[in-house]
Parts: sequence; C-alpha cells; structure tokens
Amino acid sequence: MLIYLGICAVIAFLAAVTAAGFAVPPAPTFHIAFAAGAMPLVFGAIIHFVPVLTRTATPGWSLRSLPMAVQMAGILTPLALAGVLPGWSLHAAASVVSLAALLLLLWITRRLRATLGTPHPGARWYGAALLCLFFAVSLVPVWLAKPELGAALRLFHLHLNTLGFIGLAALGTLPVLLPTALGRPDTTAAARLRRDLPMAVGGALLIAAGASGGAWLALLGAALLLWVVAGNLLAWHRAFGLKSIVQNGVAASLLAATTGFALLLLLGMAHGFGLVAARPAIAAFVAAFLLPLVTGALSQLLPVWRYPGDASPQRRALLARLAWGSRWRAGSFLAGGLWLALVDERGWLLVAVGLMLFVVALLRGWVDRPQSSDDNSRSN
Repeated sequence: MLIYLGICAVIAFLAAVTAAGFAVPPAPTFHIAFAAGAMPLVFGAIIHFVPVLTRTATPGWSLRSLPMAVQMAGILTPLALAGVLPGWSLHAAASVVSLAALLLLLWITRRLRATLGTPHPGARWYGAALLCLFFAVSLVPVWLAKPELGAALRLFHLHLNTLGFIGLAALGTLPVLLPTALGRPDTTAAARLRRDLPMAVGGALLIAAGASGGAWLALLGAALLLWVVAGNLLAWHRAFGLKSIVQNGVAASLLAATTGFALLLLLGMAHGFGLVAARPAIAAFVAAFLLPLVTGALSQLLPVWRYPGDASPQRRALLARLAWGSRWRAGSFLAGGLWLALVDERGWLLVAVGLMLFVVALLRGWVDRPQSSDDNSRSN
C-alpha cells in the first residue's frame, strides 16, 4: 500500500507539471499535486508512523484503507474543478476527506491514550495536521452554497491545507526523518517538537485567518512558523554540520525542502507587503517545498517499505540508487520554485528537470533490482 501511494504521488506530480506546461488553470493543476498526490501519501505515512511513535499495534484493514478513499476523492477534485465532472462531486469529495481526517484524528487520539509511557511528540503534530485538514475541507460546501463568501473561504482553505495540513505533517516528521537518514541521533528533536507545536499551529492558523484581509495576522503567523523552521535548521547545523547533511543524498533533499519552506514564508511575508503575487507563490510551494520533501522522504522510506525488517544489502543498494542525483534535483526544485515566485512560469522547466531525475532514479532502483551481494550504500 505505501509503495503504491508513493508511486502514485510521483505520477500525480508529473501530471501536475505537465498540466502547468499546457496552461491548465491553476485550481485543477494544484489539486492534482495536493489532493491526488500528496494527501493520500500523507495519510498513509501517518498510519505507518503513529504506531511506531506510540509503541502500539498496527491498525486493522479498515483504517489502512483510508488512503485509498482519500485518493479517490483527490482524483475527483481536479476533474470537478476542470468541469469534467458535475459540481456535486466536489461536495462528495470534500465529505469523504473530512470524514477520513476525522476518523484518523480519533484513531490517533486513542493511540496516544493507549501508549505505555509518554508517546513521541511527533504523533501530536499529525493530529494537529489532520485537524487543519478537517476544517479546511469542511469549508468547501459552505462556499459552494454561499458564493459571496467564496473568495475569503478559498484563501482560508488554501493556507490551512498547505501550511496547516502539509506543513505541520512535514515539520512533525523532518526532525525524526533527517537524523534517521544520517544514521545519527538528534537528542534535542523530541524537546523541540514538544515545545514548537503550539507556535506552529498558531502560525498556520494566523496565516490562514489573515490571508483574507488581516495582513498583520498573516505576518505574525509567518514569523512564528519561520521561528520553528529556523530552530530546526540551527539544531541540525549544531548536531550534524552542514557538510554532513549536504553530502548525504536523502538529507540534502530534506534540507532543501526545509530551506524552501523558510524561503516561502519570507515570500509570503513579501506578498503581505504587496511585493509578490499570490499565484506564483502557490506554484513555488509545490516546487520548492513539496517536491524536495516528498522525493527526499520517498528516497529514505521506499527501501524500508520494499525490504522491511532488519537492514539488508538490498535495502542499502536501493537507497543508494534512489538517492542518485538528489543534490541536483533538490537544486532544480529550489531554483525552479524561486523562478516561479520571482520571475515567470518558465520555472516549471527546472522543476520538470528535478522531477525527471527522481523518476530516472526510481526506475533505476526498481528495474535494475539490487542483488544480495550489492552493498553499495553511498549516496550520489
């Protein structure tokens, strides 16, 4: 299931970049990436990580099937926004996603209560992310029924999804995933996650609330989130050193995603002062944050999902092959995102280059299957 969701996310990103190249309207284009690609993968990752973080059992089939329902709703959404499907399908998709988010949130709450001892604080970040998604998607029927509220509610929906759902889920995962990629502990990660959650949630909510007119609220929210991101970057520099992170293929992608998120927050603050248009900033979010985040995370996690259990030569070989070209593709994503935000839409060409590098690495890892004697664990 997790491998399937990861491959589907990559296909969705390819489809979104292709749609952008053919000048498909922004709403369906971005929903291909977010709703059809990233959202089901995040659901699957949460279901995978929460039992580890809470030291509880793997959930049953009914809960593990939630990402499939979310994926179907995510596919319906861009088709409805493009006019291929009738408008009522948006209501259906929003209802499915809202219910799935609520069910997963209730499951996390039960797992937190069932934990022996203190659960890892990262699990609470997933709960906060799902709560943001629930409220963001629940607004869809409201603005469809009341068009006069559409503009303000769409902005709230957009920011609560990108910075609330995707952003909080990512910020709750990166302090654990980056040290895992490096094979070295970060002794301050749990304390930071516990301390920073209220600031991150408050920042996402303030940005979403301020996006429809309260510029100073949005600026304050951006400053709070930027403080959290900067704290992670500083802690990683102290614990591992910039050179060690950049030399590791997976960690370099995750660092690029975190840096991209910080740059996007700065661009958002610039937008609050009227210096940057909103639409390129949305495209930059996909290019400079979402793509290096997902490709970096998949480079680390797909080998684990493909070869579960103890570390093996096959897993290390697949990890090395998926990390091939990681620094180049991370640079392409960052450069493309900044180009989209600050120059013009030709930045999608750089994004396409980075994405194709990952596709090549993915094909290389799966078609040229690693043998048990292949013990090359170096990242390129």
